Amino acid sequence: MKTEKNPEAVPEKTGTNKPLSGEQRKKFIKSYSGPYFSDLKKMRPVRPFVLLADLSKKRLVRDYTLIILGSAIVAACYSFFFAPYNIVPGGVYGITIVLNAISKDWFEAFPNGLPMGAMALCFNIPLWLSAYRFLGHHYGLKTVVTFLATAAFTDLYTALRGNRVMMGDDTLLAAIYGGAIFGLGVSIIFKAKGTSAGTDVLAKIISRYAHNSVGINITLIDSAVVLLGLVALGSWEVPLYSWIAVFVYGKVVDLVMEGVRTEKAVLITTDKPAELRDAILFTMNRGGTFLEGKGLYSGDQKHIIYTVLPKTQVGTLREVVNQVDPNAFLTILPAYEILGKGFKDLQKTVAEEKD
Repeated sequence: MKTEKNPEAVPEKTGTNKPLSGEQRKKFIKSYSGPYFSDLKKMRPVRPFVLLADLSKKRLVRDYTLIILGSAIVAACYSFFFAPYNIVPGGVYGITIVLNAISKDWFEAFPNGLPMGAMALCFNIPLWLSAYRFLGHHYGLKTVVTFLATAAFTDLYTALRGNRVMMGDDTLLAAIYGGAIFGLGVSIIFKAKGTSAGTDVLAKIISRYAHNSVGINITLIDSAVVLLGLVALGSWEVPLYSWIAVFVYGKVVDLVMEGVRTEKAVLITTDKPAELRDAILFTMNRGGTFLEGKGLYSGDQKHIIYTVLPKTQVGTLREVVNQVDPNAFLTILPAYEILGKGFKDLQKTVAEEKD
């Protein structure tokens, strides 16, 4: 007899399913911090989740310390490198930098322009509420702490800076150094699984309903903010230096988040699999895996060797393949992360992320 699965079955740590009562379910939803909050509200089977109560105190202290540190670094870039030189890096703070620049001497209480941090809160709070409503519960406390800390540090640094500038009249240096330090701060926030809400929320909401790429939406929104700076400040230098800062920032984020990747993944299609296997195993002391394939045009069976190796051995591998099978087809790909025997330990890496 076929039985229906209980939609309220929630996986426990032991791997078993146990139905929740109405009150238990409400309590669970309030404490839930995983990425599938919408599944709970729609009474769907729950996928793997994380409870705030299950996070270790060590992990919580580490994450929020990193968020505060990252927010302080990001705020320093806004106050010391971007705003004084009218560099508009897109996003919410790009808008506030423009508003700060054009509002100088508008108000007697704010002779240096409207405070960027306070203005950013006026944008970020509605955006966070929208994210919570449309994108789910995972835009939670860490997001709030991030944009509150960034706003507070930004206005504090701006007050301490006064009319002084860090790089004299060299806007290019401000764009390069500001972009690099900004990328470092954002990466630290990302390492703690934090986010600052901002225009990326708007991009994700548009993507959900317009069914297009989030990346394209972010690019369009940030470009619109940069062009706003061009129109409002009346200088072609604004977008030029702003895009330099954004480029440097993106490269630094990639470097910090992914590290300097020196490993390569290699696919070799060959008609001499046994000979090439021996050459890789005994000449280069590397392992690998045989894959079976079929030619798209000919339909013939193909032997494919998959292996990963350090970048320093790529040249040697080319020579070995050329000697054994000059007609082989060699594809070399960047490997962003390799976990397992001979490389980074998988269990240790997962344990470090949980701590």
